[in-house]
This record gives sequence, C-alpha cells and structure tokens, in this order.
Amino acid sequence: MEVTATFRRLVLAAALLTLAVVVAGAYVRLMDAGLGCPDWPGCYGQATPAHAQEEIGKAVAAQGGEHGPVSLRKAWKEMGHRYLAGALGLLIFALTVMAWRRRAVLDQSPALATAVLAVVVFQAALGMWTVTLLLKPVVVTLHLLGGMTTLALLAWLALRQLGIAPRADREAARALRPWAALALAVVVVQIALGGWVSSNYAALACVDFPTCHGQWLPEADFRHGFQLVRELGKRADGTHLTYEALTAIHWTHRVGALVTLLYVGTFAVVLARRSGFARHATLLAALLACQIALGIANILAGLPLEIAVAHNAVAALLLVALVVINFALSRVPSTFSR
Repeated sequence: MEVTATFRRLVLAAALLTLAVVVAGAYVRLMDAGLGCPDWPGCYGQATPAHAQEEIGKAVAAQGGEHGPVSLRKAWKEMGHRYLAGALGLLIFALTVMAWRRRAVLDQSPALATAVLAVVVFQAALGMWTVTLLLKPVVVTLHLLGGMTTLALLAWLALRQLGIAPRADREAARALRPWAALALAVVVVQIALGGWVSSNYAALACVDFPTCHGQWLPEADFRHGFQLVRELGKRADGTHLTYEALTAIHWTHRVGALVTLLYVGTFAVVLARRSGFARHATLLAALLACQIALGIANILAGLPLEIAVAHNAVAALLLVALVVINFALSRVPSTFSR
C-alpha cells in the first residue's frame, strides 16, 4: 500500500509540475525571452545567467540595448523554465523506474509511464531545437503540443491511480465515448492553432472583434501562412511573411474557436443531461466560457501579458477536463443502471 501511495503522489506531483512548466513556457514565449540564452542546455556555456553576465553584457551591447532578444532578465526567465522542465524530467524518470521495478505491487503495466518518459525525452530535444533553430514556428508549436501531450498522459495516469468510477448508466456512457473523443480532438487541434498563432506572433494580426479589419472575410494568405518548414517571419523562399499571411493564421484560429465553442458547448449540454456527469459538464462549460472570454479580451485589450498567460493556462485545464471526461466515460461500472 505504501508503494502504491508513493507512486500516486509522484504521478500527481508530475502532473501539477507539468502544468506549471506549460504555463511558464507560455510566459517565456510571450515575454519574447525564448532566446534569452541562445545555447542549450546552459546559458552561454554556464549553469546560470549569473555566471554568464559578461557574455550577456556583450550580446546586449551588440544588439544596441536590452530591447532585443537578449538581456539578463530574459536569460533568467528562459533558464527558470529550463530548470522547471529539468526537474519534471527527473521526476518522470523516477516514476517510470518505479513503475517498472514495482509493477507487480502496483498491479499495472508500466507502458503508460514509459510513454510519458519517451514524450518528455522528445520534448527535451524540441526545447533544444527551439533555441538552436532560432524559434522556428513549427518547432515552437510542436514543443507546446509536446507539453500538452505530457500533461494529458500524466492526467490519465493520475486518474488511473485514483481509481474513481462515476455512477452512471453504462450504455449511455458508451454512446457518449466517440463524441467525447471528438471533443478532445477538437480542443487539441485548437491548441495547435493557438500555438501556431503564438509562434508566428500573429495574436494581434486582427485587432477588432468579431470582424477582422472590419471584414467578415478579411484578405488572407493561407498558402504562406501555413507553410510549416520556414524561418520565423519568413516564407519558405526566404522572403518576408506578409501581413495577409499573419491574418490567415489569426483568422483560422478564430474560426477554430467558433467550432470549438459550438461543438464542445453542445457536448457539455448533452453530458449534463446524463446522470452522474453533471459536475463534469459544469466544469467543462465553465472552462470553455472562460477560454472564449480570455481570447476575446486578448484582442480587445491588446494582448496584455496576464490575460495571454491565463489563456494558455485555461487551454491546458480545458484539455485536462476532457481527459477526465474521457476517462470517466471509459470507467463506468457495469453494475449500475438508472
């Protein structure tokens, strides 16, 4: 029992730390501090920015002041995120080792814990490439998705340790499973679109709402806006990305938000009518409403840091809520009927 309790605490701690890492990553990105230390894993070859002050000072002088991508404060923000991510990696390694060594006591396959570790190793590589490849949008977006994947897998693993099964009609739950899976997929796609907006700095490509540039169908360059293999701010051919391309990125995310609101909102209403899932539906609806409100506020208020970070945090919580719902629908006991 002590082994099981320890493993449960490790999993819950890892899930909470992952959420912190995801939010911290959003903060670093929004503060334009992703290149605060342009090498990896250290900062100008040092363990901390304090040991690299001379090199940072030279970089600041070369860029003409602290308004560029490098400064001592930005270096600390970037390294703070790396320290959190490193602690998370060690924690997940520990729980994976425990899942293998104590699998007989835990009475469960270590496959899921191993999958989480594999994602984290790949996530570390993406973190390195984010810096060494100078914030290529596709790498930054994949890095965000890697963090969200880690969070979703750890949430599922944590739910498995808690062993909570809702009292609900099994047949009704079974009928809802594909719709819940689709709701999760819709949110994942929308998170990916949000990451593409953020990594291309297109959040303020449209500054009015609900229209964009006063139009319902603004002039947009989707072809170049969604070219994956290219540098930040550039097309694949090396020329500068146009404002119309940024508009296409932003507008697509808005359309995605509308689809998410309609589908996930409808799913929440249907779920609320099923016995045993009222609280799940209420939480889902509340997070969805909060996320839409934060997205609108970002546009109207000009992307204030607090609201932008909160928008990323609530996206992560919305993802976790749908993981919880999918888990609950898969664990309804067969002995209960309405």
